[in-house]
Amino acid sequence: MNEHRYFILNKPINMVSQFVSTHQVKLLGSINFDFPEGTHAIGRLDKNSEGLLLLTTNSKVTKLLFHGKQPHTRKYLVQVINKVTPETIAALSNGITISAKQGEKYITNPCKVVIVDKPAYIQEISSTPLHKNVKNSWLTITLTEGKFHQVRKMVAAVNHKCLRLIRIAIEDIEVETLKPGEVQEVSHEYFFEKLKL
Repeated sequence: MNEHRYFILNKPINMVSQFVSTHQVKLLGSINFDFPEGTHAIGRLDKNSEGLLLLTTNSKVTKLLFHGKQPHTRKYLVQVINKVTPETIAALSNGITISAKQGEKYITNPCKVVIVDKPAYIQEISSTPLHKNVKNSWLTITLTEGKFHQVRKMVAAVNHKCLRLIRIAIEDIEVETLKPGEVQEVSHEYFFEKLKL
């Protein structure tokens, strides 16, 4: 019998991906859910990012998912200012130079980038009101790597400001059915099968 527990959370904006912090920030503990002791986030979403966050009491999952031999996909929905051109999609898809640690440059791996319509399940948030005349685009970006602020840096490198960054899937686990702040507990079998671990 497996004693570990596994959770899917739609992390709201303006919340950090941890239960404890020395800073005055909104924490995962403010979610209306009774997480068991030892629960931690697998990977992170920064405070200004939203969407799929996986949590578990199993300390081995992070290594399996993000540091294993087999890369695992992460899919992001990104809203940017201005219309995105096919040339920009090609540049992002083929790999683009972004800043890395200590001022070094990093060329991102090729990835899948698609212009999309805003999905119906994505709710408006008051922190990013757009004037009706401001042009914007929605993209999905599917990666198998996750450098620090990588998606934001990628769209900035092609002269687009990121307005919203929402992780909508990791492998076959998707966030679509959960509203911001909602949690779903899943079985060990479901979790490992959907993440292809």
